[in-house]
Amino acid sequence: MLCDDRGMEMGVLEPDDALAQLHATLDARLRPESVALLVWYVLKNDLGLIDRRRLGSVARVAGRWNGLSSMADDFERPVGGARQVAATSRLFDIDAQIDPDVPESLVSFAQSVGAAIRFDPQRPDFRTGRLNRRDRASAGVDISKRQYNRRFRALQRVTAKADVLGAQQRKRHLTMLAKSGFAGELTLDRFRADPNAACFLAYYTAKRKLRREFTLSGRENPFDEIAELLFARCRRDPGTDWWMIAQAYPTRDVLEHLTDEQRGELLGRWFAAMRSTAEVLESVWAASTFDRERMIVRSGNDSSTWNLLCGAYNAARAAWLSCLHATGATGLLEVACPGKAMMLIAGDLAAMHFRSGSGLHPDTQVWAALPLPWEVLAGRATCTAAEVIDVCEIAGVDPERSGWIGPKAAGDVGSFRPTPELVHGVSVADPIWAGMLRSAGVFSGKPIKAEYAQELSAGVPATVLTESGGHPYLP
Repeated sequence: MLCDDRGMEMGVLEPDDALAQLHATLDARLRPESVALLVWYVLKNDLGLIDRRRLGSVARVAGRWNGLSSMADDFERPVGGARQVAATSRLFDIDAQIDPDVPESLVSFAQSVGAAIRFDPQRPDFRTGRLNRRDRASAGVDISKRQYNRRFRALQRVTAKADVLGAQQRKRHLTMLAKSGFAGELTLDRFRADPNAACFLAYYTAKRKLRREFTLSGRENPFDEIAELLFARCRRDPGTDWWMIAQAYPTRDVLEHLTDEQRGELLGRWFAAMRSTAEVLESVWAASTFDRERMIVRSGNDSSTWNLLCGAYNAARAAWLSCLHATGATGLLEVACPGKAMMLIAGDLAAMHFRSGSGLHPDTQVWAALPLPWEVLAGRATCTAAEVIDVCEIAGVDPERSGWIGPKAAGDVGSFRPTPELVHGVSVADPIWAGMLRSAGVFSGKPIKAEYAQELSAGVPATVLTESGGHPYLP
């Protein structure tokens, strides 16, 4: 029996069950071939022979290596404060009835429970926030210093967990915004109501969620042959739920099917997402020392956080520009046209680009010459479409096709390629080999762990799997 990315058995599924599992993938990170398998179960009875074979050939890849993959099937999920709440409740001898996965609930819990010892969540520092003996006596806190300190530390851990949980939730929200827009907010009922749109959305967002591969050729177009096949079905269906598709794929040909009210709503949502993400970008920028002229990672740079924020900001900005063009409101760009945010590039990848003769991405020069986008959005700097066009011409960049003043031109429809097993962005032979390299610290920039050095020096181990078989339930 084949297992999916989550290790769950996948036998023959009914279309409705497959749709429910497809909906769950919107908030996860299954491989595109695993999503294609679910799509096949949903649509197999409605597909023509050619489309059935094309989709089946991709779905069959989900059975590679018996479904084993070293790639995680989800983005990191925040861990709530249930443990801290339980420990504090035992200490204060109370029965807490709160949602430990909501940071505000944790703070309210600490404040209400802490009232007994005059704990202030705004002053949780152990040195400066505690009451001394005289203040405890005047406040009526009739417990020993040791018991007071234990309770204070417990409440301190609850408030600290609230801060960490909030940051983790914001990080995951921005990750999903960058990869799948607002698709994760769609209800199961709406998703089920239009199987064609649901299948396209699930597969396309799965392609968007693929990790970046260490390569000079750039990122592949997520709109591949299977996405094209599924999107064509949506085009042919007069009842397609284009609003649902627009949550993650707000292109001009999708937005033209929406009402003015729907386009306006999306325009506002994407602008709000762009502006709020820009505010976080500004705080990270102010606390960092980036080389704006080159945007190559230097020691001390938190490239993971910065690139995550850039991905979310650029995705929101691109969708906002699409909505502006669809609503005929491009005149607003003559008032304010915030630029893209440039991601940091690894030093070794930058060196490869220079050795190949390609050098830095031409967008880097445009980014460095324009006002910082958060300054423009906050009204502290001016940047119009005309100014962006002038800078793009100097840098030799097409301002429209490159997405500086409008929706970025769509790339060529790509061919499906099985999800590679990556170790720090480097494609390797198979899941077992990837797991060993990752454990050894290969490609991480750090010394290889001694216990793995001898085995790795011998080359590819005998445990490397053969790419065999396919899904047993496909023709």
